[in-house]
Amino acid sequence: MKSLHIKICGLTSLVDARAAVAAGADAIGLVFYAPSPRAVSVAQARAIALGIGPFTVATGLFVDADPGFVQSVLAEVPLQLLQFHGSESRAYCESFQRPYMKAIRMRPELDVVAAMAEYPSASAILLDAYRPGVPGGTGETFDWGRVPQHTSRPLVLAGGLAPENVANAISATRVYGVDVSGGVESAPGVKDHEKIHRFITCALQASAQLNSKGD
Repeated sequence: MKSLHIKICGLTSLVDARAAVAAGADAIGLVFYAPSPRAVSVAQARAIALGIGPFTVATGLFVDADPGFVQSVLAEVPLQLLQFHGSESRAYCESFQRPYMKAIRMRPELDVVAAMAEYPSASAILLDAYRPGVPGGTGETFDWGRVPQHTSRPLVLAGGLAPENVANAISATRVYGVDVSGGVESAPGVKDHEKIHRFITCALQASAQLNSKGD
């Protein structure tokens, strides 16, 4: 198992974003989906993305957004990665000519490998819990036994992760990365810096233990 990548999603302030970076986050997520309590304006996102430094991946999360809106965000905010969390097609995802991560919601009947194969150009695939009508941020986990093993695709695990369960999640799935939002908050959109630190510490310790076993 290679080095674990950690993304803290749903940042709404530069203070919280810098706390995530200081704790060791590899990426931060900025939500451009108005119904979310973690949604940010273009101005907020620009300030955060410019303020975190050059070595942290600023990720923009969109849900079935109008292409013109995505382009308007890209014109103002220095995003290194796009995250599509709706029912976007491969052609849509590729149309922005930027690296992208495609979220797949783990519906009970879903053929996960087949769903992943629909997005061969994705830089990573994010596996998230499924709740009808809710595109993400449910705070719920799913059966980690459904995470495909022996795949060359970078998989990012999301859905209900928190400091208390992230080590078990990593041990069970051996994923490329983990993504957390609500599990490190004191209120929706307000990050708890101590929880961020504990989450990252627990995640890295679990990853190191797997690496020490030669996995």
